[in-house]
Amino acid sequence: MSDRVYQEVFSLNLAKLIIRIYEQGYTCTGGEWWRTPEMAEIYAARGKGITDSLHIRRLAIDLNLFKERVYLNTSEAHRTFGEYWKSLDPMNRWGGDFHNSKGEPKPDGNHYEMNPD
Repeated sequence: MSDRVYQEVFSLNLAKLIIRIYEQGYTCTGGEWWRTPEMAEIYAARGKGITDSLHIRRLAIDLNLFKERVYLNTSEAHRTFGEYWKSLDPMNRWGGDFHNSKGEPKPDGNHYEMNPD
């Protein structure tokens, strides 16, 4: 399938996730959904991302989660939604499960992606 088709599935799953967030009494705003290759290079050089980020392909988003207008910036705050996200499609991955190259936990809980590769 082409990235465009994956982007359509990703968008539908994202809509379901956002509805679930609101149904559970939370709110959210969209963070970075698209990233230029140049910005991915900059982030990678700073240790804040990777050069082949799925954001470049529009298959990842960072969501800002709120409860009663308080910004929730921990991976644990996103856990319920991360588990729901993974249940929507076998290609969906949640950043709260991420590890570094040494296998150590490196959670990025507000990151939601679809990895078709």
